[in-house]
Amino acid sequence: MAKVIIYPTNSLILSDLVERFGHKPLAMMEKIKEKVATVGVDSPPLNITAEEPKNGLKYAAVEVPAGVRGRMAIVGPMVDDAEAGIIVSESPMAFGCMGCARTNELTKFLIRDRGIPLLELDFPKDDDEGQEFVYKIADFLKSLPDGEAEA
Repeated sequence: MAKVIIYPTNSLILSDLVERFGHKPLAMMEKIKEKVATVGVDSPPLNITAEEPKNGLKYAAVEVPAGVRGRMAIVGPMVDDAEAGIIVSESPMAFGCMGCARTNELTKFLIRDRGIPLLELDFPKDDDEGQEFVYKIADFLKSLPDGEAEA
């Protein structure tokens, strides 16, 4: 089972596809769940520890807006753990809006810079492109170690 970073990192569709083919999606939803379900972390909006802003400095300089560092404190370790990646560009907000253009660019850069197997696609514009989109993702996931075809 390969750990696959998805972008947008909160795309339920990509997360589900990765899981269906026997891999572990590295997605924002799981990380946020861990944070809000952890004993000792205050309820939102204070759902971070004192260490997390420091961890964000590994991925973004102190001059970068705090929101970018905060997001990278969560996204950065997922990128570091990834063994493969899928990046979908030009997607609508409903597919998985990340909310911050600078974080988006930094996330994509870090994924590309890792040198891991990577599939980059544009979001489909019609049904035919949608089918091709899913086929390409399926082929990519099947090519990874321990990929299983369930779909």
